This record gives sequence, structure tokens and C-alpha cells, in this order.
Amino acid sequence: MNPVFARCWLFALAMLASSTVASPDAVTEWNQRAANCALEAKQFPFVATRTLAMVHTAMFDAMNSVEGRYAPYKFKIAVPQDSSTEAAGVAAAYTVLVKLFPDQKSALDTAYAASLANVPDGKGKTSGIAVGEEIAAKFLALRASDGADAPNTYKPPTTPGVYISTTLPIGFQWGGVTPWAMERGSQFRPGPPPQLLSPEWARDYNESKDVGARKSASRTPEQTEIARFWIITGPPSWDPVARELASTPGRSLIQNARLFALVEMATADAYIAVFDAKYTFNFWRPITAIRNGDADGNDATTRDPAWEPVIDTPLHPEYPCAHCITSAAARAILESEFGSGPHALSMTSTSAPGVEHKWATIKDYADEVSASRIYGGIHYRNSVEVGKSMGAKIGELTAQNYLKPAQ
Repeated sequence: MNPVFARCWLFALAMLASSTVASPDAVTEWNQRAANCALEAKQFPFVATRTLAMVHTAMFDAMNSVEGRYAPYKFKIAVPQDSSTEAAGVAAAYTVLVKLFPDQKSALDTAYAASLANVPDGKGKTSGIAVGEEIAAKFLALRASDGADAPNTYKPPTTPGVYISTTLPIGFQWGGVTPWAMERGSQFRPGPPPQLLSPEWARDYNESKDVGARKSASRTPEQTEIARFWIITGPPSWDPVARELASTPGRSLIQNARLFALVEMATADAYIAVFDAKYTFNFWRPITAIRNGDADGNDATTRDPAWEPVIDTPLHPEYPCAHCITSAAARAILESEFGSGPHALSMTSTSAPGVEHKWATIKDYADEVSASRIYGGIHYRNSVEVGKSMGAKIGELTAQNYLKPAQ
């Protein structure tokens, strides 16, 4: 794995290991377990979203097969009376994860036994386990040929004999993965980024050059902290907030199963959509643009040959912003469940040691995630706004069309 992403995953793994949720239930417990498996396997963030979506849609359809309170995502099977909802969900999560991560079976077996120990022995537990295993097998078959294992066929642009960086960009094939809620990866593909001769481009270029520079004199200490706080990527950047909200007193297992299925479906689709757009437009990152600022034809931009960003630049094109689309998708789902009013939200990040961030609303959380990419020097403002808009549409589509209450 590229060193940039190795550092990000180490940060996320440490954060995950130290994070806690008040009175975790089986859903939040296996959300953490699934994320931990993805991190241990060093899955890229977009691959991890597929893992989490598989786990949580399987958990939901298994638990909903027992309770029948909502429309299923894909599968609803007949179950014996008095089957255990909790056993069904736990078995579904475990079965998916053992198939995806066979080398982690020993740790998963231990976690599985501990979870099932919370369910009273008897026919209900036995039948619930059978339900979870059957639903999980159906999901594994459903996603077996979804395009996630397609090869990265990115063709590096060069001329014969000329050296370029030999590290391939990541995610080139991901826009072709079968979506969870969208019809296709290009469903919300935006228009192109700003033209290089436009005032909008000059504005965005100069803002990122100024605020996002490693040695910026205008970036505030708070902005620097925010940039470093959000080095974390993928599920660890939204699931702690979802788990905190899921711990709201009075929520049932099936409500939390539905919540996490929707969150993981929407964020997984957000990554599919963003990679479709990124490799459609192949737009340059600030470090490339600013070191070539004399070549864009715009008199309002100037070159800085030694410019570097605050945080390391990800290995994929700039437009649109992936952090922005995923956090906006998560926000749309969370607000559909908990409303847009005040919430006491907080989170820690080991990429900003000793720092806890707090937000009064879900919007405040998502807006900070997006702003961090400008402060970090790896995105432009237009890309941030476009990403937020795409994520909102994907989250709203998912919330409005899936897992609705049964009639």
C-alpha cells in the first residue's frame, strides 16, 4: 500500500480501537467489528464501504425477516415463530465477514461467540442463526460479480521514454461497481470543473494555494487542526457519529439495523459516484496546478515551484471531493432519521492527538469534514460544493426509496 494511505489507515485503526459507544447493541457492535476487519485487511476506503454495506444490508434483511416491519432491501424469507432478531443479525454479519476475511476467522469466531452469548439458548436462537446465515449467503452471491474485483486498467499519460511517477492512481475501476441505491455510477455525474480561464478557477486556485499551503501564513491554528483531524477516510469518518446517534435511548435493534443499512448503502454509492466523476474529468490536484501555475493561461494565477499542501495528496483525481460527497450522503440519512435540530455530537481522531471535536448539529459535522479538504490543500472550493450536492442527492434518494415501513 502507498505510504500516504498506510498512514491514514493506521490513524483510523487506532481511532477505531479506542472509540466507544454507550451501551452498544448488536448492530453498533458489528458495525465496529466490520470496520475493524476492513482496516486490518488494509482495504482502501472505497472498498471498505462495500464491506460495510454488505454487512449491514445482510443484517437488516435478516432481522427484518424476523420482524417484518419494513420493506426488505433485497430478501425476505419465511422464518419460524419466535426466532431471535438479534441472533439473525449477528449471524448475518459474522457469515459475511468470515467469507470476506477468512484469515481473520479466529478473532471473528471469538466475537461471534461473545455476541451470541447475549441471546438465550433455545429454538429461537437456533432458528435466528439459520435465518442470518441464509440471508448472508444470498448477499454474498448477489455481490459476487458486482465489479469490485475488476482490474485497475488506468493508462498513465506519458510519451515514449519519458519518466513519470510509477505509482498508479487508485479507484479507477470503482465507478463501474454495481450501486446499492443508484441505478448506475454516472446517475449524479456533475458538469465539468471550472474552465481554467474563468474567474471561478482563479478564485479557487488562489484560495487553495493560500490557505492550503504547508507554510501558509493565513491559515488559522483551528483550520490546521481541522485539516489534520480529517486525515481519516472512509467509514471511520462517519460511523462514529452514526453510532453515537444510534445510542439514543429507546431505539430498537431493527431501527438501528435499518439506520446503518441506509448509511452504508448511501456512502458506498457516494464513492461509486465520485470515482465515476473523478476519472471522467481527470482534473488536477492543487499540488500539480500550483506548481504549473504559469501554464494554465490565466493571468490571475501565479506559479509556486515549491508549493506543498498541509496533508498528503490522495492518489486519485481532484474533482469532485470524496470526503464531501460521503459526509453529505451520511448527513442526509442521519437527518432523515434524527432531524436537523440540535444534537450533542463528538468524535476523536488520532491524526489530531488529544483533540475532541464537537458539533451542535449533523450539518455542522458534515460541513467541517468538507472544509477540511480546502484547509488541507488537496481540494478546491467548487469541488467541495459539487461533492456536497452529489452526496445530498444520493442520501436523499436512498432514504426516500429504500427500507420503508411496511404497509
